[in-house]
Amino acid sequence: MTPHEFLKYIPATNCGECGYAACLAFAVAVTKGGVTPDLCPYVQKDMLPAEFGAEKDGLDRVERGQDQRDMALVAHLKSKILSLDFYLLSRRLGTDWSADSPDQLRFSYLGRLILLGRDEVMMDGQQLVDPRDQILLYNYVAFGGDAGGERAEGELSGSTWVGMESLPNSIAKIRTLATYCEVRLSEQFSGRIQELAPLCEKIGGAEGNDEQGQSADFAAIIPVLPYVPLYFLFWDQDLEDGFEARVKILFDQHVMNFLDLESLVFAAERMADRLLELDRELTEGGGS
Repeated sequence: MTPHEFLKYIPATNCGECGYAACLAFAVAVTKGGVTPDLCPYVQKDMLPAEFGAEKDGLDRVERGQDQRDMALVAHLKSKILSLDFYLLSRRLGTDWSADSPDQLRFSYLGRLILLGRDEVMMDGQQLVDPRDQILLYNYVAFGGDAGGERAEGELSGSTWVGMESLPNSIAKIRTLATYCEVRLSEQFSGRIQELAPLCEKIGGAEGNDEQGQSADFAAIIPVLPYVPLYFLFWDQDLEDGFEARVKILFDQHVMNFLDLESLVFAAERMADRLLELDRELTEGGGS
């Protein structure tokens, strides 16, 4: 079912009670992103096709429940930034602000243009419907708001990088970071180190100089968000010595002034997603 076909089952009044600014955005989330139609209080449940009917199994129920929890968190984060001064936030978070659009922040997110307002996010000119990305972006802004006047503007070390294990209370997150980011990247680019530099450039990254003294075969600093850079270290496979490719992600030592641990892991996961997506596009397009 297409998003436009789904619209006939809802009033299409753009009331926003589902958590989306427009009914079409909600229709896209339902038909393309697996969001439950039940988020709309006016959906005609008895008229919906079987694909939106009874839940298929327990896993499906869990996924739908997670979608609802994610949307509830998005709504909560939006409420936290309603009264914040976006001009002051822009100075704390490294984003752009204009008097012509005082309730909007402009910044880059893995090479994509973000326009974040109090009630919706646009990414490259399209409404962002994935609640997980919305959570990350709104959480970044909410962290800036929570700082009040206490945090120095742009408070990053700029030179001191640490592993997840060096951040407080991070033991439970180290394995998650490895699973959803480091291992995926090491497997994808094993023996293909020459592909990394152009891909990192596409998401705003710049080759680093391996300041950590770990003699990585490739190093790049990738700004997932303006004040959330990731240091990406890659050691390629060595068939003669029997070494497999390995990736290590480092964080600025002050990064937790801008995001919590859960969001940091997700930021790294999204970086991996983006690199793999671009690599796939280049491969399928014959490198053009």
